[in-house]
Amino acid sequence: MHSGLRIALVLLVIAPMAPGLVTVAAAGNTYSRIDDEGVTHLTDAPTDPRFRRVSGVSGTANGWLAVPQAARGTRWAQEIREISGRYGVDPVLVHAVIGAESAFNPWAVSRKGAQGLMQLMPRTASALGVRDSFNPRDNIEGGVRHLGYLLDRYSGNVSLALAAYNAGAGAVDYYGGIPPYPETQQYVQKILQRGGGGAPSSVAPSAPVQAIYRSEDSDGTVIFSNVPPVNQGSKSPR
Repeated sequence: MHSGLRIALVLLVIAPMAPGLVTVAAAGNTYSRIDDEGVTHLTDAPTDPRFRRVSGVSGTANGWLAVPQAARGTRWAQEIREISGRYGVDPVLVHAVIGAESAFNPWAVSRKGAQGLMQLMPRTASALGVRDSFNPRDNIEGGVRHLGYLLDRYSGNVSLALAAYNAGAGAVDYYGGIPPYPETQQYVQKILQRGGGGAPSSVAPSAPVQAIYRSEDSDGTVIFSNVPPVNQGSKSPR
């Protein structure tokens, strides 16, 4: 028998103008009930007297779908370590990306349609072979694979890889660095501040982009530095 909370979303009301992650039903208008099999049903239009109103704020980043702050560092930690190791990506970086993307909410959906823990767009998820973006393991697998590709594309430069994860590699290539988008600049800064690539660096468009390189030594230790790895010579990140 499977343990844990099971949720059946009976009806979703999307708030089109809400910032950030899409909310599921308006605050104060969500009702829930638990059936005989332990499944929790949620609706904004109850048709059964057993439904009870859900109090407080309802949504994906806050309220009944929120992952407690204390659990965000440990939830799916095993999957993150395993998958990150397979693709050669620092698990600390993956934790920081998930925290910034979805606050560890596997049901998160952005206004643009990005889904799940690592906020994969449907087309990107399909290209990465992800069948269910709301399955935490599948989503992490696809997101880490994509992040690993971007780190390789930008020669281990974490800042540029993060910018490409947020704004797309085309934008990073076009501007030759972090694009002058406030959202992308704040996104990169936030993840670097969380320890996802070394010390925080300024990403203001008027300042030179601080390149941060990722490399591994002979015993597998991951090293972050602003000095290009020796085997890359004088090659500069794009």
